[in-house]
Amino acid sequence: MESIGNPWLYLAFFAIVSIMLLIDFLGFKQKEGQEVKVKTAAYWSIAWVTVATLFGGGLWLYLQQTAGVTIANAKTMEYFAGYLLEKSLAIDNVFVWMMIFAAFSISPALQRKLLLYGVLGAIVLRTIFIFIGAWFVQEFSWILYLFGAFLLYTGFKLLKGQDDEDSNIEDMAILKWLRKHMRITPQLEGGKFFVRQNGVLWATPLFLVLILVEASDVIFAVDSIPAIFAVTTDPFIVLTANLMAILGLRAMFFLLSGAASKMHYLPYGLGLILMFIGTKMLLLDVFHMPIWISLGFIVIVLAITAILSIRHSKKYNETTL
Repeated sequence: MESIGNPWLYLAFFAIVSIMLLIDFLGFKQKEGQEVKVKTAAYWSIAWVTVATLFGGGLWLYLQQTAGVTIANAKTMEYFAGYLLEKSLAIDNVFVWMMIFAAFSISPALQRKLLLYGVLGAIVLRTIFIFIGAWFVQEFSWILYLFGAFLLYTGFKLLKGQDDEDSNIEDMAILKWLRKHMRITPQLEGGKFFVRQNGVLWATPLFLVLILVEASDVIFAVDSIPAIFAVTTDPFIVLTANLMAILGLRAMFFLLSGAASKMHYLPYGLGLILMFIGTKMLLLDVFHMPIWISLGFIVIVLAITAILSIRHSKKYNETTL
């Protein structure tokens, strides 16, 4: 499979990711028991989007010097389209995390701790899934059609409003299995995942929440990774766009935590995007869609979704006051 990636590019990228994670974990923190302010989360979110944008600019400069302007333009546009797609799909993941934390009454301080592990786990799992997916696409090109059909189905479910079928946390199969096969304390034990009582090791509900956070990212990766392979099959672009979108999820979580109820039309917008991407994958042998069309469609749908959600929220507030 053709790729602009080389060992030095991968090494440089993972060095950047490591530095960004260190900055995120050391810089984005509050005093014990203090909630993260929306303004603080907004500043950090802007910072991460800026870093992702600068990375795209740096990628263009590198490719312009080593591969020419044409390839630089094409690959950079693929990167930004993939980044925007993954960032928008990550919003749904954030809302699921909110639901999990609310179900277990997790305090803001513990939320930051869990999200730290959640982001680290997501980076590792996404990297593994992307390289596995790239291998499958290279060896079995027909799998793109399966991806397309799956995205069409998922998008259709979102448009029909069936994305809340499993909204009851207690009904999740993985949670039922963990409760059945593990010793779990009846209540939280501070910030501990495990405690020893009378010489016996017990897991705490905090450990269950961590498992659910990681499991939710695996579930959402099933949607997001096939989607980005419709934008580009270059493993380096897929990886960089994906991980850049994941970095800063902690800030996005606290930024959106107060706006969850106002994103009324988000599932419908994501449904349209997934159906569009799925259709594009199914038509690969019939019509090669320029990347600017995909990027433009994603931007327009997200913009319309945001506008309609804001109008709906204002109208609802006005009629309930």
